[in-house]
Amino acid sequence: MMQKESTKYLKLKDYLKQEIINGRIKPGEKIPSENTLVEKFSVSRHTVRKAISLLINEGYLQSQQGRGTYCVDRSKRRNESRNIGVITTYISEYIFPRVIQGIERVLSKNGYSIILKSTNNSLENERECLKCMLEKNIEGLIIEPTKSAMFSPNIELYQALDNNQIPYVFIHGYYQNIENKPFVILDDAAGTYAAVKYLTELGHNNIIGIFKADDFQGINRHKGYAKALTDADISYDPDNVIWFHTEDKRIKPANEIRRLINEGRKIDAIACYNDEIAFSVYQTVVDMGLNVPEDISITGFDDSYLSENCPVKLTSVMHPKEKLGEVAAEMLLKILDCNNNCRHQINGSFQKIILPELVIKDSCKRI
Repeated sequence: MMQKESTKYLKLKDYLKQEIINGRIKPGEKIPSENTLVEKFSVSRHTVRKAISLLINEGYLQSQQGRGTYCVDRSKRRNESRNIGVITTYISEYIFPRVIQGIERVLSKNGYSIILKSTNNSLENERECLKCMLEKNIEGLIIEPTKSAMFSPNIELYQALDNNQIPYVFIHGYYQNIENKPFVILDDAAGTYAAVKYLTELGHNNIIGIFKADDFQGINRHKGYAKALTDADISYDPDNVIWFHTEDKRIKPANEIRRLINEGRKIDAIACYNDEIAFSVYQTVVDMGLNVPEDISITGFDDSYLSENCPVKLTSVMHPKEKLGEVAAEMLLKILDCNNNCRHQINGSFQKIILPELVIKDSCKRI
């Protein structure tokens, strides 16, 4: 019986806490009466009082003698915290450490600390990261969206950020169903366009494209690929495009390239979604007895350490990693400088697209 009662008050506490965090119970608003909660949740008055007591201790509610229990306005405490939340898809691999370094450099110079979370590119993890940030005292948030080509299933948590007047800036992409928010992104289409245009100028006509299907970058890099082919009077062939997802990125691109080569498909060049894929494709091509760039040219994207450490240095589109982080942090600080009266004017006013450049190395050859 004791176990059951404990579960009940914790469930009620979590329910009320989420109602507050999501903005459905607003600062200064009176919560439902004890009688209402007892009836609605079929619990004892003791259970209700225990749940409310915990939320008072955590700073979400305050009791006013003879008047009832009210939702605490946490905005002042948040706005003086000097904490900024940062959510990225990954933390420790590939380009992300340098993006985070750029964010941290700007924020620390301005007296802010970072609370860092990563989603591992999982929408469920993103949900938990957003819930965690909503519970913390943060003044703002920089977010790399997870699987940004999809409609976000976590939209109510983004709405909760808005309800709590916590500004956020998207980096690397944004969700189509969360419109007109501040963002800092690369011109991914222009980057891949430059890479494929370079390949066509070298005489390559049979160019395979490898792109990620579940994020904003992959969709736009594919657009750049298709446009470069069209501008070079090369017919777009969907059979020359390999699409992969987060879950199969380590297997599908290399396996598909192996299959196409084994089938005898004529391949002059391969334009890859990023350097990680390009490095894997390079290894596959070489393992099959072919040479890069003598038999097949390869381009990547991000100009990362992988492009430099590949046995044949990879031609790659430059990703200004630290700059992107710095611009996102500077943008958020400008938003925070606005007073509450102008916050409603922010959406759509702070959006920046950075144009990347092609870095030519050793992995492409004229034919």
